[in-house]
Amino acid sequence: MNIGSAIRTIRKRKNITITQICEETGLSQGFMSQVENNKTSPSIATLESIANALKVPLAYLLLRQEERMSIVRKEERRITKSGIENLKVEHLSSTKNVRMRLVEFPPGASTGDVPHAHEGEEVHFVVKGKIYAQQGEDKAEFGEGDSFSWNACTPHLVRNISEETAIVLIAIYSDSENSKDFL
Repeated sequence: MNIGSAIRTIRKRKNITITQICEETGLSQGFMSQVENNKTSPSIATLESIANALKVPLAYLLLRQEERMSIVRKEERRITKSGIENLKVEHLSSTKNVRMRLVEFPPGASTGDVPHAHEGEEVHFVVKGKIYAQQGEDKAEFGEGDSFSWNACTPHLVRNISEETAIVLIAIYSDSENSKDFL
């Protein structure tokens, strides 16, 4: 963990000097320098004192880099094609277990000829257009602003039933970090 680097970054961003941190925490400047350079590991009590001086939650200092905010700008989105219909899939953002995608369904396009199943859970939000969704024996039509969710281990499919391109925001949860992207 790079706790010291995180402390230094936060301190500099907030224009706080090491002297100010030391005055508030009672720690020596030498010790703070060692902490910020990752040469010593402070106790939880000391970290809590530093976090209070920086006015950040202690938990934030303990996050690994991959657990911190991840930013994907619109122009930086990865775009792929999915399924036999080559649906356009924009990869919005993800965490270890959750992936968020924006999927374009041209008129009549679907996630496949037959329902398919895979690991995880999905939540769908219809941004634009009108779609038909089926999971097992359940089926329904959805319009702009509607949403639905399901356990993806039961065979399912989504189809655009309108004359315009449908856009669906899909959040996919999976227990596995290395799960494939299925729609």
